[in-house]
Amino acid sequence: MKKSVIAIDGYSSTGKSSISKIIAEKLGLVHLDTGALYRGVTWFALMNCLDEEGKIDLNKLFSSFSRIDLEFRNNQGELILFLNQDDISKSIRTNEVSENVSFIAKQKEVRDFLLRYQRSLADNGGIIMDGRDIGTVVLPGADYKFFMTASIEERTKRRYQELISLGIEADEKQVMENLMIRDKIDSEREIAPLKQADDAIVIDNTNLTKRETIDEILSYISKI
Repeated sequence: MKKSVIAIDGYSSTGKSSISKIIAEKLGLVHLDTGALYRGVTWFALMNCLDEEGKIDLNKLFSSFSRIDLEFRNNQGELILFLNQDDISKSIRTNEVSENVSFIAKQKEVRDFLLRYQRSLADNGGIIMDGRDIGTVVLPGADYKFFMTASIEERTKRRYQELISLGIEADEKQVMENLMIRDKIDSEREIAPLKQADDAIVIDNTNLTKRETIDEILSYISKI
């Protein structure tokens, strides 16, 4: 029997990835953090495609797609992202990447580049994929769809704590500003904007613990 395909979309720092990872373990599914893929492309662009002013040259990036080999590898149950054989799982979480990833992710060329790869991973089922347009664009036929949200204050606190835990210097005010800018760019972009699918179940976890959020999502899956 083919295992389910689950799509989890929502705002940054709502816990999509960490929660999806735990649910995947509980249900015996593969977890894919699609946001990491866009961060990987952004990291590549920052390292290889800057113009004389230090800004990302999109044309140079688009012409370099053949040089980008992104691969998730299983490390004791956790999928680690590699770019051209190098582990970039920590590098893609820096402030510099966070400040540029929405700009890169809104480019149609980038989304088309990653779309086929994401869909191919879900062809055989048994996957939970999180991002911003999974239920609306990448996997519109997913068996279950969820949309996660939380207050900007709570998301700022979570993002700040994540950066500190990774040993990355951070300022809470700057973290909040970055999140608000990303929300605006992601929601207003012309190509595949951050949007709740019509048939998605909304999970507001502002006042929920990670465990409570997981239990709520699992309760819907068991009901359907």
